[in-house]
Amino acid sequence: MKSFNFYISDGSIYFTDPPYGIKSEQEELGFYGVYRLAPDGTLTLLVDDFVRPNGIVFSPDETKLYVNDSQRGHIRVFDVKPDGMLENGKLFAELKPPSQEGAADGMKVDIQGNVYSTGPGGVWIFSPQGDLLGIIETPEAPANLAWGDSDYQTLYITARNSLYRIRLKIKGMP
Repeated sequence: MKSFNFYISDGSIYFTDPPYGIKSEQEELGFYGVYRLAPDGTLTLLVDDFVRPNGIVFSPDETKLYVNDSQRGHIRVFDVKPDGMLENGKLFAELKPPSQEGAADGMKVDIQGNVYSTGPGGVWIFSPQGDLLGIIETPEAPANLAWGDSDYQTLYITARNSLYRIRLKIKGMP
Protein backbone atom coordinates (compact mmCIF):
# COMPACT_ATOMS: atom_id res chain seq x y z
CA MET A 1 0.00 0.00 0.00
CA LYS A 2 1.31 3.44 -0.91
CA SER A 3 1.24 5.92 1.95
CA PHE A 4 2.21 9.55 2.08
CA ASN A 5 3.33 11.13 5.30
CA PHE A 6 4.30 14.47 6.63
CA TYR A 7 6.11 15.39 9.84
CA ILE A 8 5.41 18.59 11.76
CA SER A 9 7.38 20.49 14.38
CA ASP A 10 5.70 18.84 17.39
CA GLY A 11 6.96 15.46 16.20
CA SER A 12 3.59 14.20 14.92
CA ILE A 13 3.37 12.25 11.68
CA TYR A 14 0.32 12.76 9.46
CA PHE A 15 -0.35 10.28 6.67
CA THR A 16 -2.92 8.97 4.20
CA ASP A 17 -3.69 5.37 3.28
CA PRO A 18 -4.75 5.12 -0.36
CA PRO A 19 -5.26 1.55 -1.60
CA TYR A 20 -2.69 1.76 -4.38
CA GLY A 21 -0.58 -1.36 -4.76
CA ILE A 22 -3.05 -3.79 -3.17
CA LYS A 23 -5.93 -5.83 -4.51
CA SER A 24 -9.47 -5.08 -3.39
CA GLU A 25 -9.65 -8.40 -1.52
CA GLN A 26 -6.61 -7.30 0.53
CA GLU A 27 -8.36 -4.19 1.84
CA GLU A 28 -9.10 -4.45 5.54
CA LEU A 29 -10.80 -1.28 6.74
CA GLY A 30 -13.47 -0.46 4.16
CA PHE A 31 -12.43 3.22 4.02
CA TYR A 32 -9.37 5.33 3.29
CA GLY A 33 -8.34 7.99 5.70
CA VAL A 34 -6.04 10.63 7.06
CA TYR A 35 -4.23 9.72 10.27
CA ARG A 36 -2.07 11.31 12.93
CA LEU A 37 0.62 9.47 14.86
CA ALA A 38 1.33 11.58 17.97
CA PRO A 39 4.80 11.74 19.54
CA ASP A 40 3.56 9.47 22.36
CA GLY A 41 2.64 6.76 19.82
CA THR A 42 -1.13 7.35 19.80
CA LEU A 43 -2.62 6.73 16.35
CA THR A 44 -5.78 8.68 15.51
CA LEU A 45 -8.01 8.49 12.44
CA LEU A 46 -8.74 12.12 11.58
CA VAL A 47 -10.86 11.87 8.40
CA ASP A 48 -12.41 8.81 6.76
CA ASP A 49 -14.53 10.15 3.90
CA PHE A 50 -11.96 10.34 1.09
CA VAL A 51 -12.23 8.12 -1.99
CA ARG A 52 -8.46 8.05 -2.66
CA PRO A 53 -6.58 10.30 -0.19
CA ASN A 54 -3.09 10.80 -1.45
CA GLY A 55 -0.82 13.87 -1.21
CA ILE A 56 -0.67 15.70 2.10
CA VAL A 57 1.09 18.91 3.13
CA PHE A 58 0.89 21.62 5.80
CA SER A 59 0.84 25.37 5.38
CA PRO A 60 4.13 27.00 6.43
CA ASP A 61 2.70 27.92 9.85
CA GLU A 62 1.19 24.42 10.30
CA THR A 63 -2.33 25.79 10.89
CA LYS A 64 -3.76 24.29 7.66
CA LEU A 65 -3.54 20.75 6.34
CA TYR A 66 -4.09 20.12 2.63
CA VAL A 67 -5.03 16.63 1.41
CA ASN A 68 -5.76 15.72 -2.18
CA ASP A 69 -8.07 13.00 -3.41
CA SER A 70 -6.72 11.44 -6.60
CA GLN A 71 -10.01 9.96 -7.71
CA ARG A 72 -12.13 13.03 -7.06
CA GLY A 73 -9.50 15.34 -8.54
CA HIS A 74 -9.57 17.88 -5.76
CA ILE A 75 -7.75 19.22 -2.73
CA ARG A 76 -9.42 19.72 0.64
CA VAL A 77 -8.10 21.96 3.40
CA PHE A 78 -8.57 21.56 7.16
CA ASP A 79 -7.83 23.80 10.11
CA VAL A 80 -5.37 22.17 12.52
CA LYS A 81 -6.40 22.57 16.15
CA PRO A 82 -3.74 23.08 18.85
CA ASP A 83 -4.15 19.43 19.90
CA GLY A 84 -3.36 18.26 16.33
CA MET A 85 -6.92 17.31 15.43
CA LEU A 86 -8.63 18.67 12.31
CA GLU A 87 -11.76 20.77 11.86
CA ASN A 88 -13.58 22.86 9.27
CA GLY A 89 -12.71 20.69 6.28
CA LYS A 90 -13.70 22.21 2.96
CA LEU A 91 -12.98 22.03 -0.75
CA PHE A 92 -9.87 24.05 -1.53
CA ALA A 93 -9.32 23.47 -5.26
CA GLU A 94 -10.28 21.25 -8.18
CA LEU A 95 -7.86 19.79 -10.74
CA LYS A 96 -10.13 18.57 -13.52
CA PRO A 97 -9.47 19.76 -17.05
CA PRO A 98 -10.88 17.52 -19.79
CA SER A 99 -8.60 15.21 -21.80
CA GLN A 100 -5.46 15.70 -19.72
CA GLU A 101 -3.49 12.78 -18.26
CA GLY A 102 -2.51 12.89 -14.60
CA ALA A 103 -4.08 13.03 -11.15
CA ALA A 104 -3.86 14.93 -7.89
CA ASP A 105 -0.99 13.18 -6.14
CA GLY A 106 2.18 14.72 -4.67
CA MET A 107 1.97 18.15 -2.99
CA LYS A 108 4.32 20.78 -1.58
CA VAL A 109 4.06 24.40 -0.38
CA ASP A 110 6.35 27.38 -0.75
CA ILE A 111 7.29 29.94 1.89
CA GLN A 112 4.37 32.17 0.85
CA GLY A 113 1.86 29.36 1.42
CA ASN A 114 1.19 28.62 -2.25
CA VAL A 115 0.20 24.98 -2.79
CA TYR A 116 1.81 22.92 -5.57
CA SER A 117 0.02 19.71 -6.59
CA THR A 118 0.70 17.29 -9.37
CA GLY A 119 -2.36 16.99 -11.56
CA PRO A 120 -3.60 16.65 -15.11
CA GLY A 121 -1.03 18.07 -17.49
CA GLY A 122 1.53 19.14 -14.91
CA VAL A 123 2.00 20.82 -11.54
CA TRP A 124 -0.88 23.05 -10.47
CA ILE A 125 -0.08 26.07 -8.29
CA PHE A 126 -2.73 27.59 -6.02
CA SER A 127 -2.62 30.66 -3.79
CA PRO A 128 -3.34 30.12 -0.07
CA GLN A 129 -6.93 31.22 -0.89
CA GLY A 130 -7.33 28.45 -3.50
CA ASP A 131 -6.99 30.59 -6.63
CA LEU A 132 -5.21 28.88 -9.52
CA LEU A 133 -1.99 30.80 -10.17
CA GLY A 134 -0.79 28.62 -13.03
CA ILE A 135 0.22 25.18 -14.24
CA ILE A 136 3.78 24.05 -14.88
CA GLU A 137 3.18 21.83 -17.90
CA THR A 138 5.12 18.58 -18.10
CA PRO A 139 5.59 16.23 -21.07
CA GLU A 140 4.45 13.26 -18.94
CA ALA A 141 1.90 12.94 -16.16
CA PRO A 142 3.68 13.97 -12.95
CA ALA A 143 3.47 11.84 -9.82
CA ASN A 144 5.41 13.62 -7.10
CA LEU A 145 7.60 16.61 -6.40
CA ALA A 146 10.22 17.90 -4.00
CA TRP A 147 12.08 21.12 -3.31
CA GLY A 148 15.80 20.93 -3.87
CA ASP A 149 19.14 22.64 -4.14
CA SER A 150 20.62 24.45 -1.17
CA ASP A 151 18.19 27.37 -1.47
CA TYR A 152 15.00 25.30 -2.06
CA GLN A 153 14.20 27.25 -5.22
CA THR A 154 14.35 24.27 -7.56
CA LEU A 155 11.26 22.10 -7.90
CA TYR A 156 12.00 18.49 -8.87
CA ILE A 157 9.10 16.67 -10.51
CA THR A 158 8.93 12.90 -10.92
CA ALA A 159 6.93 11.36 -13.75
CA ARG A 160 6.44 7.87 -15.13
CA ASN A 161 9.78 7.67 -16.93
CA SER A 162 11.53 10.95 -16.18
CA LEU A 163 12.67 13.45 -13.61
CA TYR A 164 12.16 17.13 -14.38
CA ARG A 165 13.37 20.24 -12.62
CA ILE A 166 12.45 23.87 -12.80
CA ARG A 167 14.01 26.85 -11.10
CA LEU A 168 11.46 29.12 -9.37
CA LYS A 169 11.57 32.62 -7.89
CA ILE A 170 9.94 31.61 -4.59
CA LYS A 171 11.59 29.28 -2.09
CA GLY A 172 9.91 26.08 -1.11
CA MET A 173 9.41 24.74 2.38
CA PRO A 174 12.02 22.11 3.30
